[in-house]
Amino acid sequence: MSAKNNYSHTDAVDKLRSLMKDVKFCMLTTVHEGGYLQSRPMALQQSEFDGDLWFFTGRSTEKVAEVAHDQQVNVSFAKPDDNVYVSVSGRARLVNDRAKAEELWNPFYRTWFPQGLDDPDLVLLKIEVDRAEYWDAPNGIVTHLFGVVKAMATGQRPDPGEHQKLRL
Repeated sequence: MSAKNNYSHTDAVDKLRSLMKDVKFCMLTTVHEGGYLQSRPMALQQSEFDGDLWFFTGRSTEKVAEVAHDQQVNVSFAKPDDNVYVSVSGRARLVNDRAKAEELWNPFYRTWFPQGLDDPDLVLLKIEVDRAEYWDAPNGIVTHLFGVVKAMATGQRPDPGEHQKLRL
């Protein structure tokens, strides 16, 4: 059973922002034309979360065709060392915005886009998040082991930590 906290909406979004802040890579799940789900790792652009997530992608990729077919996507984040897990869902769309691309650009991306911001295959993928869920469990091996031992001794489940569902 997950713990449910009574955060205000603003506090919950702030908590979500803080949990996603240091995650560099996540899994983007799209709906394939065949109806099945398909996930792949993506580098999250490090901008302040305001309800939208941004990614660089290639126009010629399978995910672009999948988003054209069905805009519903899910993005999942994990920081297992901190016992933090986040799942967000929303609608994806392609964005051609040179100023936004310049704001988010990192020279590391030349690996995938050799011509940099002038690469004709480069496009931004914007996820407009409408739902999110997170789990923030007590971290640290000692804390976790103490919870397990306590649960075994008392017959009660260990404290699962914070769990929150949000609509944005």
